[in-house]
Amino acid sequence: MPLSFSSQIITWQKQHGRHGLPWQNTRDAYRVWLSEIMLQQTQVGTVIPYYERFLNTFPTIATLADAPDDQVMQHWAGLGYYARARNLHRAAKQIVALHGGIFPKDFDDIYALPGIGRSTAAAISAFAFGERRAILDGNVKRVFARHFGVEGDVKSKVIEDALWTKAESILPKNNIEAYTQGLMDLGSTLCTRTKPTCLLCPVARTCVALESGRIDALPGKGIKRDVPHKETRMLVIIDRGEVLLEKRPPTGIWGGLWSLPEVSMNDDAIEKTQTRFGFKSRIIREMDIVPHGFTHYSLSIYPLEIAITTRPAMAMEPGIMWVNIDDAPSAAVPAPVKRILQLLALTTQNQKTQIRT
Repeated sequence: MPLSFSSQIITWQKQHGRHGLPWQNTRDAYRVWLSEIMLQQTQVGTVIPYYERFLNTFPTIATLADAPDDQVMQHWAGLGYYARARNLHRAAKQIVALHGGIFPKDFDDIYALPGIGRSTAAAISAFAFGERRAILDGNVKRVFARHFGVEGDVKSKVIEDALWTKAESILPKNNIEAYTQGLMDLGSTLCTRTKPTCLLCPVARTCVALESGRIDALPGKGIKRDVPHKETRMLVIIDRGEVLLEKRPPTGIWGGLWSLPEVSMNDDAIEKTQTRFGFKSRIIREMDIVPHGFTHYSLSIYPLEIAITTRPAMAMEPGIMWVNIDDAPSAAVPAPVKRILQLLALTTQNQKTQIRT
């Protein structure tokens, strides 16, 4: 009698799957939860250093809940999808308030936490508590659509509901941790979006997409829409070896992070600097354009370096701070802003070197 789909996944994972990731081989729900949130739409290699630094600073749920927002965002800066960090922080506070700082075991309580969807709650339940729950993240949708020949857009509710039904129906009675990890490993390492390694797949013999030559056609996709493009100007305002950073609103793109002041492409940068901050200034140079891609649009950032000629002696308003140019790239700033600040710091260092020589 041939092995079932789940049995083959379990056997393969135990022999060939990933076993040395820093969040594996633990039942610590906090560590499992943190890894699952960080891994959403982010590759393992990118996550590992963030995960380790985050735990070094916030070793428990209580320390995370008590931490200032800026400190949490600083440890997330560069990882992207910043709503994840805000929800993680909110959830930690909720766990302290409602569960005494202990991560809840009940699935519904886990699902109720900010930033945790059905699949993430199931993964945490499986890895931390050994609970028999089905997962269905993006990689698993691809594996199921190909293997079982599920037609249609996997992001549509009808197809997603069908995949959930399939996921529930093939759950193994035992070894839920190995099975869950195996699905994740298969989708990440073999059944990849492009150029899947079908020869090494443990369930290749029963894969509908492979048998019918539809590997590239499955999973199905929705109508491709043009990605809009936007442009913005960022003001790199410098004075006495410091650069001005402005805190963004708590919601929206880069919510809660520090950034360079932003104006529209049609704005007069000098006038805006005067009206917003009370500084008289002059333009030094236009820096290199910085491209950045979001899920729903692409962005071109036009940084403009500005020097302050008159800086009035006054207390800075909340949400505005001056940071040493060398230290600025380490602040809680978005990835493209970090690139701008790194270039600024490098240019400043080179200028200092030329003066000394």
